[in-house]
Amino acid sequence: MLAMRFFIPAIFCLLAASSLTTGTALADEPTKSASAGAAASSAPQDRIDDLYRSLKKERDPDKAAAIAEEIRNQLEDSGSATIALLMQWADKAIQDKKTPAALDFLDQAIALKPSYTGSWNKRATLNFTLGNYRRSMADVRQILTIDPRNLDALAGMAALLQATDEDRMALEAWQRYLDVFPADRTAQEQVGTLSEKLAGSRT
Repeated sequence: MLAMRFFIPAIFCLLAASSLTTGTALADEPTKSASAGAAASSAPQDRIDDLYRSLKKERDPDKAAAIAEEIRNQLEDSGSATIALLMQWADKAIQDKKTPAALDFLDQAIALKPSYTGSWNKRATLNFTLGNYRRSMADVRQILTIDPRNLDALAGMAALLQATDEDRMALEAWQRYLDVFPADRTAQEQVGTLSEKLAGSRT
């Protein structure tokens, strides 16, 4: 989209060059490092799964909110210094109202690691604020393909559907949200309001 696209190939070149500096004496290391890497990558996901289970069981709103915040903190970590930098640049561009640049940084982050939901979520939020509901919904759907329990995506989907007067589908989205985060009072209120509205429209 913008000239910053040159940045990503440069990073790949540096990574390729560094990988060539390991000699044949390390021929046995890839198997070990791959195994260690798999164990390291599974640990954060196990932690997130545990938090989601705790969130589903917790009925105290304040305790549940703390668990939800911890989930968001865990998901915020991309595990990549390059993506973290791109996200910082996107935040700065949004703050400076440089929307095309912000979108470009987010596009690059998504291209680098499509499984990282943070970049999809920020782009969905930015598109929503710009009134680009179709693009925002596409990003939200992608997040839910990666992580069906993602709280921000479920709430975002509900907000998008309400903004386009799709109340019945918005109600279903909030119900999906409450299935993950039953103690969220705001979501409970939204379900109540939409249920009453839909019941009234049938009379």
